[in-house]
Amino acid sequence: MAVVVVCALVVLAGLAAVVRWGGLAVQPPPDPAPPPDDPPPAGLVARRYLWYVNLALAAGFGAGLLAAGAGGRLMMRLLAVTAGPGAQGRITEAGQVVGRISVDGTIGFVVFTALFLGLASGVLYLLLRPWLPVGRMGGVVYGALLLVVAGTRVEPLRRGNPDFDLVGPGWVSVAGFAALVLLHGMLVAALAGRISRSVPLLGTRPAAIAAHAPLLLLAPLVPVAVVVALVGALAVLATRIPAVLTAWRHPTLARGGRLALLLVALVALPGFVADMADILGRRGV
Repeated sequence: MAVVVVCALVVLAGLAAVVRWGGLAVQPPPDPAPPPDDPPPAGLVARRYLWYVNLALAAGFGAGLLAAGAGGRLMMRLLAVTAGPGAQGRITEAGQVVGRISVDGTIGFVVFTALFLGLASGVLYLLLRPWLPVGRMGGVVYGALLLVVAGTRVEPLRRGNPDFDLVGPGWVSVAGFAALVLLHGMLVAALAGRISRSVPLLGTRPAAIAAHAPLLLLAPLVPVAVVVALVGALAVLATRIPAVLTAWRHPTLARGGRLALLLVALVALPGFVADMADILGRRGV
């Protein structure tokens, strides 16, 4: 019972963060002395890049803990309660026992969810942010995109998950997990807006170094860290080419990005609806 209470309080903290900071836009990193040069110095570009990576990791990991992790554990408990007696004690796809919530299992689930799904959602938000609406609507749209594009293809509403045949009813799964994905997307946006206002560019000061501690989350993810380093090197090289900078700043890119997001959502929508209908038709054991 204590685990459920703690998870509920954590999710409430996430809701409070969305209410308080959901309208904040990401504030670009403060340049200590913006140079007149165009292109900017390579060192400054690298520091800006690390600032954005750090912001993505912090916002994604935080949302993963507060929403996807703790909220997902609460949903598992809710589905265990609403499932029939025949489901109690059965083993889920993840090897968990229906109706049993342990401290170790909860910590493992929350950390795993935050470290993988959370970090991925933070990076994706920073990449798509220029094409999302401003203000609170940006978080709502991002959450809706996560739900329609990834919710039924990755997690938590994956059609092939046999657990939906075990616990239910289907409408509880759909309503609860859909709300959780929307909350997660909105929380990523809210945390990114808030954190961007308190993290300086990486420098020699201890406070600036400590503010970039989320970069350490990449330490156990060596392949991901290598990709991040390679992308950073390419970003620095790209800023050496004036034509690339001009194209990046052109308004056509923003319009094209928004159109691309709309097309992706429209293409994914039929499959999403079909998967939702399938899960709604399941009643559990």
